[in-house]
Amino acid sequence: MDQTVPMPGWSMALDDRPIKKRRLWRDKFREAFRGTKRGIRGHSSFYVHFFCAALVVAMAGALECDWLEWCLLVGCIGFVFVAELFNSAIETLFHGLDEESKRRIHGCLDIAAGAVLVASLTAATVGGIVFVRRFLALWA
Repeated sequence: MDQTVPMPGWSMALDDRPIKKRRLWRDKFREAFRGTKRGIRGHSSFYVHFFCAALVVAMAGALECDWLEWCLLVGCIGFVFVAELFNSAIETLFHGLDEESKRRIHGCLDIAAGAVLVASLTAATVGGIVFVRRFLALWA
């Protein structure tokens, strides 16, 4: 008879197959919030993104943007934050590698940084379109 030992977080089914225990939703959310906090903490580029996001929100409020413009602006802010979180995750993985592995996959960091740049430029373009349109409406 096979003496299979389950991994932590797993239990054994009646036919000796390991089955994974279900995680509670609150545990999943707690892990997600912890991951978000870890992604933000210690990465100075997040402070720049938060500052720009605060400016965008303040300008949108001052210029009385409509709901569609708010959706576009908030969506772009979220898009940049998600790209930055993925970049932070890749950086964290990279720093845990040995020197040989780091040399082989160094391009991954550049690609992740490029993704943040593309997200930021896209958000800036959308913000520019929304705000230029609002400024022109004020002066007309």
